[in-house]
Amino acid sequence: MRTERSRLDGATVVLTGVSRGIGRALCKLLIAEGATVAAVARDATALAGLRDALGDRVVPFACDLSKVAARDELIDAVTGRFGSIDGLINNAAVQTEMSFTSGNVGDIAQKSAQEIEINLTAPVHLVSRFLPIMSGRAAPFIVNLTSGLAIAPKEAAPVYSGTKAGLRSFTKALRYQAQSSCPELCVTEVIMALVDTDMTRGRGRGKISAERAAAEIVEAIVAGKHEVWVAKAKMLPILARVSPGIPERLLR
Repeated sequence: MRTERSRLDGATVVLTGVSRGIGRALCKLLIAEGATVAAVARDATALAGLRDALGDRVVPFACDLSKVAARDELIDAVTGRFGSIDGLINNAAVQTEMSFTSGNVGDIAQKSAQEIEINLTAPVHLVSRFLPIMSGRAAPFIVNLTSGLAIAPKEAAPVYSGTKAGLRSFTKALRYQAQSSCPELCVTEVIMALVDTDMTRGRGRGKISAERAAAEIVEAIVAGKHEVWVAKAKMLPILARVSPGIPERLLR
């Protein structure tokens, strides 16, 4: 349902990882709130389908976020198309289960580098280039999606856990800078629980839907929240206060 006088009404929002899962559900809700979405994904065909389904306020930009040159081209294309933007949502991420101690590392270095680029380097890069063109907007915002694994890592996903921990720290430091010198900018971290997406297929139980995850993100943006713990992730700070070892045992 569209929120009355939503800060998203008329906003231009860059959203990564838009072709499926949380990104697709989030794109639909942003459109419902009155936003225009610069929809970023690697699959141009999926982007075209999303535009057909949701209408002209979905403006597709195909980009492989693991490549620096592709990100620079994306930023130039978005800037050329819109001039300025109101928000950036860094949603895109990949998770590869891997073992550094199994003795059969294969192409682990290449997979790790790609995961770091998409999950951590790309958000930092996009923030650095998009933040200047948010200057002068009434209520600009940046949203970075992390995970409970930023708090306590998963044994089988050390690189993913590390990138989310890094993104969490970056988001906090960026918020400190905004509070000091750019108070109109809202910097939000969304600590996500396990969501039923292609990335989590066959992993874990008690997943929430992508639609529920997207709804909590939109609610956070509209309310101007700085930190949001989604679904079961809300329990992590509570459990950590009881005993710091509990979250680690649960998420390992």
